[in-house]
Amino acid sequence: MSTNHLIDGEASITPIAIAAMAQTTDPRLRQVMASFVQHMHAFIRDVHLTEAEFERAVRFLVDIGQATNDCHNEVILAADVLGISTLVALRNNPEQEGQTAAALLGPFWRANSPVCRNGDDIARCDLPGPTMLVSGQVRDIDGKPVAGAKVDVWQASPVGMYENQDEHQPEMNLRGQFTTDAEGRYHFRTVRPAGYPVPTHGPTGVLLRAQNRHCMRPAHVHFMVSHEGFKTLITQVFADDAEHLHSDVVFGVTKRLVGRFEPHQPAPGSNEPHYTLQYDFVLERGVCCFPEPPIK
Repeated sequence: MSTNHLIDGEASITPIAIAAMAQTTDPRLRQVMASFVQHMHAFIRDVHLTEAEFERAVRFLVDIGQATNDCHNEVILAADVLGISTLVALRNNPEQEGQTAAALLGPFWRANSPVCRNGDDIARCDLPGPTMLVSGQVRDIDGKPVAGAKVDVWQASPVGMYENQDEHQPEMNLRGQFTTDAEGRYHFRTVRPAGYPVPTHGPTGVLLRAQNRHCMRPAHVHFMVSHEGFKTLITQVFADDAEHLHSDVVFGVTKRLVGRFEPHQPAPGSNEPHYTLQYDFVLERGVCCFPEPPIK
């Protein structure tokens, strides 16, 4: 179709717009954008989008961009609460060969967290709540241990806040990078995390309130497991007794990612109960690469 073809009505705009992109040299970009235009135009026709609604949608996109900064990523948050992030993670990380299920990265991962030794405590200040011992093994899909794998962990505090949200926590609190031993094992100390509300001060919060949805996530620990020659695993492990386990606002909980946060009686001389979490990870062969950090 000629690029100077005149539009003679509403029905003609879609094929003309797609034809205008036909000379895109990147074949994947050409495919993705043609499909995007096709589906967005179909969506507009399907819902009979009004001009006022279009202006409101544009304002929402502008607002989530303006609400994003070095310490908060509203764009990722919006993708999370719409189920987009989880859908991308599940489609790109199948589990047919027994590999561990992936989960969304979320808006709180930071690169270059402290390098720790196995057994270290990632709680770098006094925090209320019970301690938790976390351990497990990293294996490949054939069951062989993966020695030297990096296990990057991060979590919310027992009051449901990440360190970048809480002025009372020190820099990089409840974050750390561990390396598996010769048997592929890792272990560390922490405190039991609490569930928490996603940030609602921005346009995503406005959307959630308009939809009469709660803003809560169930208690969980984030993991990013990597080793050269293996696909980087980004996932989360959820407390089996967590509130909102079946109604995570970002749709992040899958059955295989529910871990046993096992309670134990206080040790002699202590009044504090503690928990253990044992969780193994299975990596698939592939390219080891890392995402862009949502925050600095």
